[in-house]
Amino acid sequence: MTHAWNGRVIGLHKTPRAFLPMSSDNELELIAGKGIAGDRYCLGREEGFYSQKPEDGRQITFFEAETLDAIERDYKITMRPEDHRRNVTTRGVPLNWLVHRRFYVGECLFEATRLSVPCKHIEEILGKPVFNPMVHRSGLNCRILIGGVIRLEDEIRPA
Repeated sequence: MTHAWNGRVIGLHKTPRAFLPMSSDNELELIAGKGIAGDRYCLGREEGFYSQKPEDGRQITFFEAETLDAIERDYKITMRPEDHRRNVTTRGVPLNWLVHRRFYVGECLFEATRLSVPCKHIEEILGKPVFNPMVHRSGLNCRILIGGVIRLEDEIRPA
């Protein structure tokens, strides 16, 4: 199978608790089988909005910058990369195609478990009507198979 995409990390985000703003970082420390050090959904310390539903397939989440562009173009709603509340903002990666596939970011290995689903909670936090524009393009949930550090500008490639 030939892969015709070449992706990069353009944003890294985390927050220690639900409802707090996402911080933008230059790098994230990933713990295989657990999540992101210091993030609200790191298994074993969950403090996120959906922590009552722990899921090992939601250790890290990805979101396409192209979706931010489309939401602004089609709905006239401006969202910053940290507004989508996912951990990694990508450019040049067809995230919807990666479900049930493995891929690398830098030296870290991920397994895409399912597409992320938007929730009305994001509208409460942002004060913007983004739920409908995010349906079917709300990102990708993944397991961390090989941890380490990922950084801005890291290459994203198929396993």
